Amino acid sequence: MKSAVSIGIIFYSLTILLHFLILSGIIPLTWVNGGRSESFATQLPISIINIFISIIGVVFTLFVSRNKLKKYQRGITIVCWLFVVLWSVGFVQQLLGTPFEKMLCSFILLLGVISNLIMAIENRK
Repeated sequence: MKSAVSIGIIFYSLTILLHFLILSGIIPLTWVNGGRSESFATQLPISIINIFISIIGVVFTLFVSRNKLKKYQRGITIVCWLFVVLWSVGFVQQLLGTPFEKMLCSFILLLGVISNLIMAIENRK
């Protein structure tokens, strides 16, 4: 479980960093969202939502790592599987995107799939 939590924290940290780099203009808008973000105004809500989801993901991952009572085990397992599905769909979308998304973003999303898959399987036990 420790490795899954570490991978999850790395995944969410890289996702937050990526969106801050996009919002600061270091990563061009043509490199993300399949090149469909025409302006900063269209990218801003997308990045803010993704940062917010990543913060929730970090909190959830830390909660999973500290859940010693197994009180919420079934709910945690369900949420982990939902994240596996969500990040898997995102992974496929990144593979269909720009070269930047294919090379970097897909790798980052694969970390999310792996970490949540490990947590889902290990939490079932």
